[in-house]
Amino acid sequence: MSTLGKYQVKVFGISVDPVEVNERFAKEKGYNFPLLSDPDKKVAAAYGVLSPAGFAQRWTFVIGADGRIKAIEQKVSPQTAGKDLARALDTAEIPKKP
Repeated sequence: MSTLGKYQVKVFGISVDPVEVNERFAKEKGYNFPLLSDPDKKVAAAYGVLSPAGFAQRWTFVIGADGRIKAIEQKVSPQTAGKDLARALDTAEIPKKP
């Protein structure tokens, strides 16, 4: 079981790229979670991650079952993202699977 698989969470990514680009990228990277598309950049703007250049910054949001943001990680490193997210889940008191 992966580190994140121990928690009662749903994991997904979101990008401002079109669906076709995200599908190809997710397949190339072997992602085991959905990669959603936000080509009109409305979601990125709403979450405050849209850079002035029009790219989405790579941030991680932990959203609780109540729909409230429990944690935000603004400095995401692809090399440590899973471990960093697990630490954020623990800090936000997200339950683990039984």
